[in-house]
Amino acid sequence: MLLCKKIKLDLSEQDAATLEFMQGKCRGLYNWWVMRLRDGEKWRFNACKKTLAESRAHDPELNQVYGKLLAEVYYRLDGAMQAFFRRLANGETPGFPRVRPRHGFFTLCYPAMYLTLEGNTLILPTGGKGKHKQYPAIRAALTELPPEGFREVAISRDGRGNYYASFSYRKPEEAKRNGDTVAFDLGIKTLATGVTEEGRFYHIGGFKGSRWYNKQLDTLRSKRSKCKKKSRRFLLLSKVYKRVSQKKRNKQRDSLHKASHLIARRLVERTVVVGDLSQRQMAMKEHQERKKALNRAVYNDWGLYAFVQMLSYKCQLYGKELHVLDERNTSKQCSGCGNLQAMPLRKRTYRCAECGLSMDRDDNSAVNILMRFLARRGPHTQARPECGVLQATQSGVEVMGTSREGHVQQLNLFDCV
Repeated sequence: MLLCKKIKLDLSEQDAATLEFMQGKCRGLYNWWVMRLRDGEKWRFNACKKTLAESRAHDPELNQVYGKLLAEVYYRLDGAMQAFFRRLANGETPGFPRVRPRHGFFTLCYPAMYLTLEGNTLILPTGGKGKHKQYPAIRAALTELPPEGFREVAISRDGRGNYYASFSYRKPEEAKRNGDTVAFDLGIKTLATGVTEEGRFYHIGGFKGSRWYNKQLDTLRSKRSKCKKKSRRFLLLSKVYKRVSQKKRNKQRDSLHKASHLIARRLVERTVVVGDLSQRQMAMKEHQERKKALNRAVYNDWGLYAFVQMLSYKCQLYGKELHVLDERNTSKQCSGCGNLQAMPLRKRTYRCAECGLSMDRDDNSAVNILMRFLARRGPHTQARPECGVLQATQSGVEVMGTSREGHVQQLNLFDCV
């Protein structure tokens, strides 16, 4: 299984300036081709890659960039174009590949065979030879030990200006566990709502600090808009804005990591089922139903796509099976009698007009996803439901469950190995 380990780098000012120079040139080459493709030029990977020599002659500074990094630009753009063509073939309406902004760091991908590791120092090569070489090789000190047998290293930078190296490596898969099935419905108010074959419900809450951080960011943007551009106060507020936004992203990803680790490592069920209906589709449907209402009812900063990606590789790491199932109409369908009725996103309780079933809409959707998945494996019996709560907080993730006898069980995730 392919994994990745992210390690912080300690760089000198000269090496940091060299990285900024190379990523700026790679970003400029990428944006130049995107603009040419927008103007109507056809994308042919082999023919376009052969024009790199002409680009070097037009801009001699490209000779100071490592050649493998410039070649990676064409591979990255080819991946974006192929994904665009694939979505068009499927009947979707995708957006054209966008240019990379100046404030974003263009990730530099180095193959492992061209890197040198001396103790705890990673040496990154630069372009140029002999007297034409202006920038010496970059010597980056690693704060942790890199994994053995890494294949590729990606150099990136966060909003605070810290540099990181992401090492990709392979790890043998573990033996699969035995257990039952748990189905999760990814929602708007609750990050994930799950139910097991025995009828036990799990509720996993997402990151709750987004509104506070968004309020701080709005205040900083308001103050910065009143300042003159490039002034000292403008630059100071921009620096603070990047620091606060990076802190928000770190806390958000930390919450997603804890929630995905809880499902993949802590729960005993071997098979995990999640729905594939995107949050964007739900927001579009709500907007079409009520044009006057804004997206307040469907807004969150959890990142459902990132959560599914984390859950995917963690289930594979801990020997579990992950199935992505179509959850169309699971919120509209009654889990008791199968009746279909309209369920706008503003309604959080499902009340069936036929059989009188009343339950939370996310619980009802999770039961439908589970039954839809188990229907492929044959008949099953549903036991009496149990009530359980999984709560993700900033300080940790706690699991609380109520058994049939009424006893409350509480377990801290940090106690697990």
